Amino acid sequence: MDELDTHIVQKFFNALLTSGKKAPKRDKDGKIVKKDGKTVFETAPLSPKTVKNVHGVLHGALRQAVINRYIPLNPADGDFCKLPKASKEEIKPLDELQISAFLKAIQGDRFEDIFIVTLFTGLRQGELLGLTWDCADFDNGILSIDKQMQLHQEQGMNAYTLAPTKNGKARTITAAPFVMAQLKKRKITQTEDRLRAGAMWQQSNLVFTDEVGCHITKPTLYRAFKKAAAAIGRPDARFHDLRHSYAVAAIRSGDDIKTVQGNLGHATAAFTLDVYGHVTDQMKRDSANRMEAFIKSVSSS
Repeated sequence: MDELDTHIVQKFFNALLTSGKKAPKRDKDGKIVKKDGKTVFETAPLSPKTVKNVHGVLHGALRQAVINRYIPLNPADGDFCKLPKASKEEIKPLDELQISAFLKAIQGDRFEDIFIVTLFTGLRQGELLGLTWDCADFDNGILSIDKQMQLHQEQGMNAYTLAPTKNGKARTITAAPFVMAQLKKRKITQTEDRLRAGAMWQQSNLVFTDEVGCHITKPTLYRAFKKAAAAIGRPDARFHDLRHSYAVAAIRSGDDIKTVQGNLGHATAAFTLDVYGHVTDQMKRDSANRMEAFIKSVSSS
């Protein structure tokens, strides 16, 4: 620890920005590349925000080392290290015409129900894949979100497990009747799958499963979404943009920020405003224009 200096720490952060993580290599269609039956991995950069998070953990550990007098100074102090500026990511939700086209494009798709539930509830991908039937209250139209499907490495292999939500807190969403009707249809479809699968059926209580009851993997869902997005002229769209689309549509429909915050599972309404502030700014301008028109109408009468 005595040999750890600012130069070494800075070099570490710089490396994270160029090759900080190991990720499966994908081809142009989004499929994972394999060689001799094994997944091919490649290095990928970490985002400035993630690098700052890493810095926070390292800085905290070294600060304790200073308190314990193991080292005289914290080599990760902000005065010594230069961290990248985290630029605010531009969100690209689907607009009304694109949403309409998307709904037509996914009709009959194997994952139509997943796409619809995400688009009209704003659930995160992991929350969606980890949704279980006991969390769907059909009598009151409420969904309880208390877990997520999480991917992790286990003995060199990808494994999925149910874990707490992103912030560790459960929340409830009062879903639109259309969404609950879609889930009822999903239950019927799953029952039909179970009867066809017979002894091969894997009982998991998950809402979204494949033909034999197994969970849906994120790469599988990714490829299906990218195909549908390309069909409506949005090959750049990400699955997470369905969540953004819900939030923007909810705000424009008149939902208050506190309600949108709760449905999305954000920690604070301030964070929701920060992410979707451009939407409320446009609504304020529209409001001002309507007031201007009203003033002109009463002034001329």
